[in-house]
Amino acid sequence: MPLRRWLQSRHATSSLRDAIRQSELGIIGLGVLAGLVSGTLAAALGLAARGLHVLLFGPGSAHGLSVLHDPDPLALLLAPATGGLLLGLLGLGLARWRPRQPIDPIEANALHGGRMSLWDGVVVGAQNLLSNGFGASVGLEAAYTQAGGGVASRLGRAFGLRRGDLRLLVGCGAAGAIAASFGAPLTGAFYAFELVIGSYAIAHLAPVLGAAVAGAAVAALVGGGTPVLSSPGIGAPDWSDGGIALAIGLLCGLAGIVLMRGVTLVEGSMRRAVPWSWLRPAIGGLAVGGLAQITPGVLSAGHGALHLTFVVEGPALPILILLLLKALASAISIGAGFRGGLFFASLLLGALLGKLMVVPAAWMGIALDPLLAAIVGMSAFGAAVIGAPLAMTFIALETTQSFAVAGVVVVAVIVSATTVRRLFGYSFATWRFHLRGEAIRSAHDVGWLRDLTVGKLMRREVRTVRADTRISSFRREFPLGSTTHVVALDDAGRYAGLVMVAEAHAPEVAEGDTVAGLVHLKDQVLLPAQNAKQAMALFDATDAEALAVVDQKDTSCVLGLVKASYLLRRYSEELDKRRQDEMGMPG
Repeated sequence: MPLRRWLQSRHATSSLRDAIRQSELGIIGLGVLAGLVSGTLAAALGLAARGLHVLLFGPGSAHGLSVLHDPDPLALLLAPATGGLLLGLLGLGLARWRPRQPIDPIEANALHGGRMSLWDGVVVGAQNLLSNGFGASVGLEAAYTQAGGGVASRLGRAFGLRRGDLRLLVGCGAAGAIAASFGAPLTGAFYAFELVIGSYAIAHLAPVLGAAVAGAAVAALVGGGTPVLSSPGIGAPDWSDGGIALAIGLLCGLAGIVLMRGVTLVEGSMRRAVPWSWLRPAIGGLAVGGLAQITPGVLSAGHGALHLTFVVEGPALPILILLLLKALASAISIGAGFRGGLFFASLLLGALLGKLMVVPAAWMGIALDPLLAAIVGMSAFGAAVIGAPLAMTFIALETTQSFAVAGVVVVAVIVSATTVRRLFGYSFATWRFHLRGEAIRSAHDVGWLRDLTVGKLMRREVRTVRADTRISSFRREFPLGSTTHVVALDDAGRYAGLVMVAEAHAPEVAEGDTVAGLVHLKDQVLLPAQNAKQAMALFDATDAEALAVVDQKDTSCVLGLVKASYLLRRYSEELDKRRQDEMGMPG
């Protein structure tokens, strides 16, 4: 093969695998391949969900379940509950046979160096289909990114990619999946940069954008994507629209916080009211089905309802009712345990909220274009909940094909994202991690820090001495220059403190005294599981040059010794490696 021979000649290796992993073009090729596969999987999942809609709710749902005409009330009521029951039973099986929680792309890149499981993609895909396909008010984006990221991670590990390149490839998989679902390559690419990779780098542009374009192209070929808006048809905004965009951005930021808090409130209430976790989705599905009796617009992700919001004018009251019911249905669905996310729901809620702003604008004498208000609200609410401001700006650009509109959207997105960051501090994904006890605020790689533990950094060859040893004996056994620190042990062989050799050789120390009078840091020890950051905090607090490592504080069996100079050097080396990865620089 010409490509193989060329790569091998460039990198002086006989292995195609090594040639690809060492080549920038090889990484780009893997990124495009990941985008193609993830786009195909996203399209297939989208088609499968639509098939379930048609099967359960009738042929009218083919144009969008949320705009279903003349629906069967019994189907609306029972289908979400049935899906919830099946999801609960699936959860029981998983709890028995695979109790581990699936690791999503953000968590994988933040904590595990981009390592994801293909099986997790299968699990999340099945759970998301049972949720969205049966009408629960969640989107399929969780399944899209899980499948795309899992395939990309497996592909990267097959080629033995470095940690930074593997994280990048997971981002490529997510970019291809999101681009395929919306037919929007720039949106998919910057979703990956902001949420999955956690940083921008020039060297990362080609693989991620290539993956996004490939994903969008394959979805367009297969027909599984769902563009937000089929045709632009929007006028250029004027200066007054910028002021309204500020108000919409602020309102969307506050509403996004309310929605995220509402999901947590519903989840806590469901846990208290229904102690059986497998039954909660069915009860939540019954509640969603009850809301669907008022309007089917609450069902599923809301693609049809969003299209209808863009193209149909109507009074404010039905818009307000749909906004409140959709928010409630989404909170119930997520809180009850349905699998999915708020990506598309946030777009619909934002569009409805933006369109409602036409009324107060008219009271102030401002003629606001309802479609422009919907686009601005869609992006601002998405930025508040999803936490990807540039991705939400690009979705408006790719939806309207208007840079003028995108300029107004940027204003609202900045206000919305800033409001959420200052008042709440989390996006929906990172808020869910926070509730689970994980201190993750982005996909920025912090997993390396957890891996850099005291147990890996300590020196196991430690010289020890009994605390009752006389100074004269200590000086003979540990002359100056032999070592700097000696661990003192008590009668039971437990840690008693550290002795500095130079201090023991000081002239003012009498030879007849015992080592016990020279011990320091009696209660300040490190544990093997602590990471480098925690160890540095203890060094700073004690102003020590070295600290002993014990198995646990109640037994205090000495395992090793860590010096502050070595810890700082290793931490700096690892930090420099991570910065090189983020900048796309070779290691």
